Amino acid sequence: MGVGGLFKSKPLVVVEETSGTSTPATEMSGTSTPATSDCSLEKNGLPLEDGPVKYLTLRTFVLGLVVSMGGTVFGYSTGQISGFTTMPNFKKCFGEYNTSTNEYEFSDMRNGLIVGLLAIGTMVGALLAAPIADRIGRRLSISFWALINMVGIIVQMSTDSKWYQVAMGRWVAGLGIGALSGLVPMYQSESAPCHIRGAMIGSFQLCVTLGIFLSYIVNLGTNTIQSTASWRITMGIGFAWSLILGFGTLFLPESPRFSYSRGHFEEARLVMSQLYGVSPNHRLVAQEMQEMEEKFIEEKTTAGSAPWYEVFTGPRMFYRTMLGIVVQSLQQLTGANFLFYYGNSVFSSAGLDNSYVTQVILGAVNFGMTFPGLYMVEHFGRRKCLIFGGLWMFICFMIFASVGHFGLHLNDGSSSPTAGTVMIVFTCFFICGYSTTWGPIVYTICGEMYPARYRAVSIGIATAANWTWNFLISFFTPFITSAIDFRYGYVFASCCFAGAIIVFFFVNETQGRSLEEIDSMYLSHVKPWKSSSWTAPETASAQELRARLEETVSRGETHQPPTPAEQLDLSCSYNRPNQ
Repeated sequence: MGVGGLFKSKPLVVVEETSGTSTPATEMSGTSTPATSDCSLEKNGLPLEDGPVKYLTLRTFVLGLVVSMGGTVFGYSTGQISGFTTMPNFKKCFGEYNTSTNEYEFSDMRNGLIVGLLAIGTMVGALLAAPIADRIGRRLSISFWALINMVGIIVQMSTDSKWYQVAMGRWVAGLGIGALSGLVPMYQSESAPCHIRGAMIGSFQLCVTLGIFLSYIVNLGTNTIQSTASWRITMGIGFAWSLILGFGTLFLPESPRFSYSRGHFEEARLVMSQLYGVSPNHRLVAQEMQEMEEKFIEEKTTAGSAPWYEVFTGPRMFYRTMLGIVVQSLQQLTGANFLFYYGNSVFSSAGLDNSYVTQVILGAVNFGMTFPGLYMVEHFGRRKCLIFGGLWMFICFMIFASVGHFGLHLNDGSSSPTAGTVMIVFTCFFICGYSTTWGPIVYTICGEMYPARYRAVSIGIATAANWTWNFLISFFTPFITSAIDFRYGYVFASCCFAGAIIVFFFVNETQGRSLEEIDSMYLSHVKPWKSSSWTAPETASAQELRARLEETVSRGETHQPPTPAEQLDLSCSYNRPNQ
């Protein structure tokens, strides 16, 4: 079955419990009010349909697999440039001839521009993505920005002598990558079932690490080629990832929450039921539809469409917008991209014979350790993982910087093999911590904490902050390392420690909660260190179920315990029990 067939619509039947007859549901127009969308439970009796809810359905897996390819596009572009800047042919084509060494080299300025202009493009793309996504939808936006990235790759590949064309091509490609880095987690957060949302959003980072790893492998295989094929092959393969993403996304459904916001209530219900693997008349689907209805009405009664500045002036939005900016900035300031962008140069200076092999090893560690991260985010929670990861990376960078500065260079000018080995080991330890915590979970946090009214713009601003620091690190690293060598690592170590402190005091635990419940948590000013045990107010449907059960007990009648779907209704959404 093709991807399109997985999401093929079928007639929706709503069962009338009182009569036992079935009638087709009518499609709601975009002008209908959500109060008439038939998303609430029946007024008399228990839910119309109940049954087990699958942990992961084929449709959910396909959706996550295809759209996470945006992470592969992101990671591949990030990883490939590190190998390019040390390839002999790439330096000959775009570097400057040094008469004293009789070799082609990159000046700090040219190196910084070629590497860093991608990040400038991504910053702009992240900001442009929000209004387009709110106008044409998440799905079509992803395909559009994948096309923009392909244009940027073509610009880069079409020259073999103009370094500024490569730099500008990376800027154009960056427009697409920046937009995708915000749109993909947004689409995933709006579509994923609540019990696997953290893992699904984390799969974006998994594909980022996969892209980095693949770029390292390709560079290892092509770096000895003495022609432009050494770097053009790597670029060309990057074109394929964007093509798969842009074409594949066209066969996916629109996110249920975006469809609902445009008045397509039955489309939202159908897609949600497919992703949960249950009937459209299932109680869990009705519960989530009612949560969306309540939030939709609440946001619409505030005003019409939200102007961009309301991400700072809306209810509790200044706090959340600034928090998103801070955690996205800190993800860059962990220093991970210092190693991914300049890893070849760093390990060459550490005296390693083949830095390409070392990068493949680090890329494999980065990719492999992201899998445990997908487990940890749903079993240990967001806060614990981020705090532990920040402290772990702090220790690793302190050792990396200390050994690099005090123990690497011997008196005779050579490098200590032992010190170089220690640096590689603790780089691997650092990457283990990053790829299981701050790598995937930051995107999860930012994808969850904004209400639908402000989600696109807020995620765009937070993502732009990430890419701003990405540019600053990529551009200024050659200058900084020339001045203070491996002591640069102390800067990143300090930021890792600060990140752990900020998470403890400001980031709420959102594990297992619906997006609407998370919004209520922030509006209620819940203390972050108490957020894991916070119990939200019941929705009308949960109150109705509880009242029925209590009435049955009060009459002394025999009753059955809540079904699995009813338990999800009482725990996965607003009536979450203490943890």
